[in-house]
Amino acid sequence: MVYNNTCKGIFLSRPNRFIAEVEINGSIERCHVKNTGRCKELLAPGASVYLNKSNNPSRATKYDLTAVLKGRRLINIDSQAPNHAFREYIKSGQYIDNVTYIKPEAKYGSSRFDFYIEAHNRKIYIEVKGVTLEKYGIALFPDAPTRRGVKHLNELAQCIKNGYEAHTVFVIQMEDIRLFTPASEIHPEFAMALQKAHAAGVKISAYDCMVTPKSLFIGNPVCIQMQ
Repeated sequence: MVYNNTCKGIFLSRPNRFIAEVEINGSIERCHVKNTGRCKELLAPGASVYLNKSNNPSRATKYDLTAVLKGRRLINIDSQAPNHAFREYIKSGQYIDNVTYIKPEAKYGSSRFDFYIEAHNRKIYIEVKGVTLEKYGIALFPDAPTRRGVKHLNELAQCIKNGYEAHTVFVIQMEDIRLFTPASEIHPEFAMALQKAHAAGVKISAYDCMVTPKSLFIGNPVCIQMQ
């Protein structure tokens, strides 16, 4: 996926989950944070950030905060970007051959999964999780407890019982990641649910991304350590 109108700024503060104060060309702007996660290790005062300017002149905030520089590593923190990038990846045929049908936001049971796709005789539900937490080249998810994430894994396991394929894809919103693992210290219940889903037949995969201030594209498969 590609952003149309990007610029660089300096992060100052985050008054709430949705708003950041950023210095852009000497002016202080209130910007929309496109990630409701804590991102505490990323959004530190003085951090270099990248923003995309909205085309809507009547919007309360002119900019969306989309990426942050952590040391030398650029991390995309746009929570909508993983779905956009992974849909492009599906359409390219690199994930599954001969996809004939793609439905975003597909309802199943009491959940709504990111994609339902069909290819040949295969019927597949896919849940995509964006990953922004990294330590020493290892990506972790979640960065805060997620009951919704546990619920999705349990329902994906139910999909398997009812004859569907079910996939969970962790889209790591940065480059050069050597390993992915569930963040069991942050949310042990999610780590346990991931193991149970895998044992039930849910396909678990992870990919890093090619990240620039103006784009995000799916990169390479990343090894997974289930713990």
